[in-house]
Amino acid sequence: MKKTLMVIAALLTAAAVFASGTSEGQAQAAKGGKLTLMQNKPEIDAQLKAYAKIWGEKNGVTVTIKSIGGTSGGMGPQLKADYAAGDMPDIFAFDGLESYKEWEGSILDLSNEPWVSKTSVAFKYNGKVYGFPVAVEGWGMAYNADMLAKAGIDPKTLVNLDGYRKAFAKLDSMKAELGINSVVSMAASIEMGWVTAHHNFNSLLSNGLPYGDLSVVNALLKGDVDMQRLKEYADWVELLFKYADKTVLLTGNYDAQVGAFATGKAAFLHQGNWTDPNMKSANATFKMAFAPHGSMEKATDGIFVASPSFYAINKDSKNLAMAKKFLIDLVTTPEGHNYMVKEAGMIPAFSGIDLNPDGQLSKSVQQWSAAGKVYSWNQYYFSNDFRDKVLAPIYNQFAAGQITKDQFVDLMTKAFKDNAKK
Repeated sequence: MKKTLMVIAALLTAAAVFASGTSEGQAQAAKGGKLTLMQNKPEIDAQLKAYAKIWGEKNGVTVTIKSIGGTSGGMGPQLKADYAAGDMPDIFAFDGLESYKEWEGSILDLSNEPWVSKTSVAFKYNGKVYGFPVAVEGWGMAYNADMLAKAGIDPKTLVNLDGYRKAFAKLDSMKAELGINSVVSMAASIEMGWVTAHHNFNSLLSNGLPYGDLSVVNALLKGDVDMQRLKEYADWVELLFKYADKTVLLTGNYDAQVGAFATGKAAFLHQGNWTDPNMKSANATFKMAFAPHGSMEKATDGIFVASPSFYAINKDSKNLAMAKKFLIDLVTTPEGHNYMVKEAGMIPAFSGIDLNPDGQLSKSVQQWSAAGKVYSWNQYYFSNDFRDKVLAPIYNQFAAGQITKDQFVDLMTKAFKDNAKK
């Protein structure tokens, strides 16, 4: 674990010079033509399109960016439709092992690309590299530090269920004084299932475990449920739903959820550092940072940090050299660095980039990572269909009050056991 954490910390602060690995042949191949990239982070759509325009003009290429995700759901269905139509993008994003397995017949081996040696979080399978890490991201519970200070709440107490129960109750009693509509900004509609059945779900899977520990994941994949852990997790979900604004919780989209926090109408936000551009757009100047998830009775001292997704190159693309150059230039050119860090506000997954994001939440992720206080992202060991079609509706029913906490536990347990039979 120590080695893994050191690698992550070094990855976040590295400043070694990385010379361009672009060959003359690749540069020539990129002249003229079209390139399509489909990605799953709509929050950076404008920034990526702006960079793609600059890169395209420089290389004589027309680059089309298709951003699928957020409120519109996962990009899987669109990618399948494009595949059926014979119109697959040259570069596309995937989020982990199950997604890779779904598309492995279309994904190019990138093991020999020059950027591989400059990252520790590329997607690997059977010893080969197939995915270019888009960024390093993290999430816990984002909090308004100024508001907590006004309420006399020490963020260091936010490490378990008891700490959050006390803090939430106190903040709730001070809503009028603090000028907030809710304690927590949380979304649980079916369309926002990636907040519940992806990110929140990961609390059950990895909170409090050594980085890379798959013991809970492997047990659940076999249908073996740790009932104590699940019941405590259900307490956590119930707590978040109880103190959330019901309109945002049940019908709010990404902008509504993030906006409530950014405009000071909620003390906590269940999102990650990818919301930094939203905070900038909203002119949110209050102090903010991440606290751990409180999904257990015991204290846990870390947040969830990893690469959120990876760019794959379609091995059947007619523009392989061009696609490779696009990825290489993200890592090796000043324009690529500026786009990733300053425009998109991302924490780069590569050494040799000496820029640092300005966003407070990204800085908080870096601080947690540098301290070695990080937990894995394990939700992607479960299929997209399981998360989106099975688990997301269960969270939604719980949020809407259609099922009790005991029924939530029962339905989650049944879901894991049924999944194991497939």
